[in-house]
Amino acid sequence: MRSRILATMLTAVIGTAVAGCGGDGTDGKDTAPLDGGTKVSITVGCMPAKSQEAQRKEWNEDVAAFQKLHPNITIVGKDAFPCIDPQTFQAKLAGGQMEDVFYVYFTDVQNIVAKGQAADLTPYIGQVGQYESLDPTVAKVFKNDGKVYGLPRQNYTMGLFYNRELFERAGLNPDAPPRTWAEVREAAKKISALGDGIAGYAELSAKNQGGWHFTTLIYSQGGDMVTADGGKSAFNGPQGRAVLQTLKDMRWTDDSMGSKQLLVDADIQRMMAAGKLGMYLGAPDNATALVDQFKGDYENYGMAPIPGGTGTLLGGDGYMINPKASPAKIKAGLMWLEYYALTPGQGQLDYARAAKDGRPVGLPQPRLFGQNAVGQKDRELRAASANLPVQNFKPYEDAYTTVPGKLEPPQAQKLYAILDSVVSAVLTRRDANIDELLADAQEKADAVLARSGS
Repeated sequence: MRSRILATMLTAVIGTAVAGCGGDGTDGKDTAPLDGGTKVSITVGCMPAKSQEAQRKEWNEDVAAFQKLHPNITIVGKDAFPCIDPQTFQAKLAGGQMEDVFYVYFTDVQNIVAKGQAADLTPYIGQVGQYESLDPTVAKVFKNDGKVYGLPRQNYTMGLFYNRELFERAGLNPDAPPRTWAEVREAAKKISALGDGIAGYAELSAKNQGGWHFTTLIYSQGGDMVTADGGKSAFNGPQGRAVLQTLKDMRWTDDSMGSKQLLVDADIQRMMAAGKLGMYLGAPDNATALVDQFKGDYENYGMAPIPGGTGTLLGGDGYMINPKASPAKIKAGLMWLEYYALTPGQGQLDYARAAKDGRPVGLPQPRLFGQNAVGQKDRELRAASANLPVQNFKPYEDAYTTVPGKLEPPQAQKLYAILDSVVSAVLTRRDANIDELLADAQEKADAVLARSGS
């Protein structure tokens, strides 16, 4: 989660001219595969670090298998960590040090395209056999003005994480989690009534994470953070007030959120793993964090779609290609990405191998493909090798296609910082005035968006 928050801090990069990518086929498309006699070497970002032993082993296996199929292509992995560092990204671009195939977060894609920092892949994208099977919402992230600039690797949407054991103790059905915020409120009261320092629901409210979750919450109410053109804020309205009123009621009227506030993600994950928290918002990979970092048990956790179901926060990452790359490098890069990231049963989607290597299999993430044969195959392969209780995540997965995903707003971190104070005020001050807080936040947010030209 921290990496997602860090990612949105990247706001501006130095522009370079986009290299020409003219095709040699009809309509500007280059449908010819890379000539097997053409030797090409490409650098690829975000190779797993040495500390990620299983993932690193699998990456090396994939590179070896790919190069056996294509002996004329050499893959050179780069394992800088974190994969994106806002402090060095700009310098790498300016110094011509960016990898041929470089790693990006969804939230950075459009800014990179606007600055001319990525190659136009449109003439070559027909060579990616799985491209048409991608979830349209995910594929759209890498599109601009009808052109394609990248491919996804991971994606997620936010939902409701909950403790199945506490649900049972409170007389709630863990297989029928809350679907509305009113139901969340009622469930939180029953869970907090268990006593022993147990909170029914927790929310983030510090280090910009309160503003981040406010975004998820307002999406769940059908609202938006900014106007359609990104020029002004849009959160000071009925949906924004509903978000804050619900939190205020749960905190002060119901006393179902506990007295400790100003929480960050590690705090609520620790509470959940310790059996002291009933519910919070998160993505599917939270389950792995609870187990690996805080010694929780997959059996104890479940996931439901975002309450309200009218929208949720969509995030993820993928790859773009250096605008200075030659057509041969672009073709080789796309061939590698299809092999490694987008083919069920191999590369990162080799679930049988991941299970054999002791990695968790069965979480509904990534979900890169739509409701088609490729997507069905991917989900079947994942289920066949699952080594955790997939039924616990069934409510979330069953509703996945019915809840629209929305990206984070422009100038996200600056808006989050503004809204952090709003959320924290509601959770720490009984007399907090919601209308005044939103009006003040709107004024500050509009000034940020005006200065940015977004």
